[in-house]
Amino acid sequence: MITAKARAVDGPHQSFHATEIKRRDLDTHDVLIEIKYAGICHSDIHTAHGEWGEVNYPLVPGHEIAGIVTAVGDQVQKYKVGDRVGVGCMVDSCGECENCHKGEEQYCLEGNIPTYAGVDKYGEPTQGGYSTHIVVTEDFVLSIPDNIALDVAAPLLCAGITTYSPLNHWGAGPGKKVAVVGMGGLGHMAVQIAHAMGAEVTVLSQTLNKKEDGLHFGADHYYATSDPKTFEKLAGSFDFILNTVSAKLNMDAYFSLLNLDGALVNVGAPGEPLSLNVFSLIGHRRSFAGSLIGGIRETQEMLDFCSQHDIAPKIEVISADQIDEAYERVLASDVKYRFVIDISTM
Repeated sequence: MITAKARAVDGPHQSFHATEIKRRDLDTHDVLIEIKYAGICHSDIHTAHGEWGEVNYPLVPGHEIAGIVTAVGDQVQKYKVGDRVGVGCMVDSCGECENCHKGEEQYCLEGNIPTYAGVDKYGEPTQGGYSTHIVVTEDFVLSIPDNIALDVAAPLLCAGITTYSPLNHWGAGPGKKVAVVGMGGLGHMAVQIAHAMGAEVTVLSQTLNKKEDGLHFGADHYYATSDPKTFEKLAGSFDFILNTVSAKLNMDAYFSLLNLDGALVNVGAPGEPLSLNVFSLIGHRRSFAGSLIGGIRETQEMLDFCSQHDIAPKIEVISADQIDEAYERVLASDVKYRFVIDISTM
């Protein structure tokens, strides 16, 4: 077994503490990664706080992982020692079902194995990237392009693919009018990606506080949703709306912004149910959908796309001792735009 330093939490709303965890010895197709940076995702907070169901504590969160390969199993073909690599939200899947064969492992019919708060094929609980090392089967390891620094690469493994996948699937591109709801960790990535795809991009944020940033990231327009006139002015304007916020919204108001055959897709995951009037959809053949991260093939495609278009998250690097403070700041919307843990501080 391999011993790794880590930061763990022992229960909902408890503080993180230093600990050591065991990583399995390398199987034939496994890769050992020395983690250099790990992003903090809002999903980490939801899970650590027990808000998405029962959690097997102690928990080491973290599914935005960037590091260096330090050892490989004797049958590994894709990676070698010294490679710059990443790990995202899942570390395995059945590999046999229809969805896995399509490269959509996130929708594995047997259930993908999450990077943390899951159980691996050996029957052991998975622990995430707030740690110095991780062992992952090679098929769930991503190659990080040389021109993307490891600290900014980390958030791409969740925030990047979570926004790239729906924009790609629903065809954001030239001639398409795309709105992004929210200008946080996900939203600021969505704006950059949609802009690079060639879409006309509008940010819909509660206030205009981040307008300058939004325009800098590539938005063509920026509106405050706290102003009722916004919904009047933009009625029927958009082909596609990506909702990145994890808050309960007036969905019917946002549906009114879609044109004929427009789609609103949720990647934010509110803790309470959303309600809607079905006539908001029927009237203009509108669609309401959701999207979950992306498969391994598409995640690599996203990394290469970001490399080609110089897309990167705006980050604030913190030490391992600042995780609790970072969680509080995320909940207070006091981050521009993603915290990344320097794992050398473990």
